[in-house]
Amino acid sequence: MTTDIRHAEVEILPDNDAVAEKMAEILIEAIRRKLTSGAPVARIALSGGSTPKRLFEILARPDMAGRIDWKRVELFYGDERHVPAGHADSNHTMALQTLLSHVPIPPGQVHPVPTAGTPAQDAALYQQALQKAYGSDVLQKGKPLFDVVMLGLGPDGHTASLFPDQPVLGEKNLWVSTAAPTHVPHERVTLTYPALASSDLVVFLITGKGKVPMLKRLREGDPSIPAAHVTSDGRILILADRAAAGETP
Repeated sequence: MTTDIRHAEVEILPDNDAVAEKMAEILIEAIRRKLTSGAPVARIALSGGSTPKRLFEILARPDMAGRIDWKRVELFYGDERHVPAGHADSNHTMALQTLLSHVPIPPGQVHPVPTAGTPAQDAALYQQALQKAYGSDVLQKGKPLFDVVMLGLGPDGHTASLFPDQPVLGEKNLWVSTAAPTHVPHERVTLTYPALASSDLVVFLITGKGKVPMLKRLREGDPSIPAAHVTSDGRILILADRAAAGETP
């Protein structure tokens, strides 16, 4: 059964740190549950942003990192700015600096978005990497591509790099595509709605008082914002802090 945003679970937490701590516990439990089921690996799609940065710092702590069997985790990204490797604006650079260089995950199980070619070429390469990890070129119900997908929410209602008025919003077949919104720096490579939907759990991390109006629209399922069209074959959870929920002055 497909879950849409109107049926998302919502949890309001005190602040950004509390959201990051909760997400860390969710990830640890999801990985533990997947691996104890007999699966060889757990696949996670990471996101960029300030709350994920805090999450990565928490997961890098020895007391938290020791609770994860990193040798059986595969990491991907929900989207990436099409910038050279090591660029300060890269989601992978941030994850590398705050988490990946501090935990014993095999390098071959971290899958940064390639950025050496054109955005379209690199999107195709990333789709091939996902298909290899998944073991099929076709997404199948009951076999999620991702155990957990982390997403944010932009002030214009975008999530991953699914921006308003971009052709990628209508993509029904590709798992990975491109976006070139003119109001933000850098072209993007992004997972598509079908890839996000092939998930056991989607978690939106939403913090800060600037997100109040957009979070309200998301929870209402406003069809004019891209984030409201995200679905999951499993669950959708919104983790928001009190500021984003409009519960603080």
